[in-house]
Amino acid sequence: MSETVPQVDTVQVVLDVLKQAAAAHGVHEAEVLGGRYDEEWPQWYAEHIASTLADSGYTIVRTAS
Repeated sequence: MSETVPQVDTVQVVLDVLKQAAAAHGVHEAEVLGGRYDEEWPQWYAEHIASTLADSGYTIVRTAS
């Protein structure tokens, strides 16, 4: 018997994770970097988003085209 995977609104999931990352990155810049601009923000965001998605049970799967 195959398990039914619930459908999700991908845009909403990505938007929610981006908003969480933005808030967390603001704290990171303020508290960890002492208010300095984070030159490495793309790497930080990628790591945060990947971790948040994984913690929520999401995996990114490439489908054959």
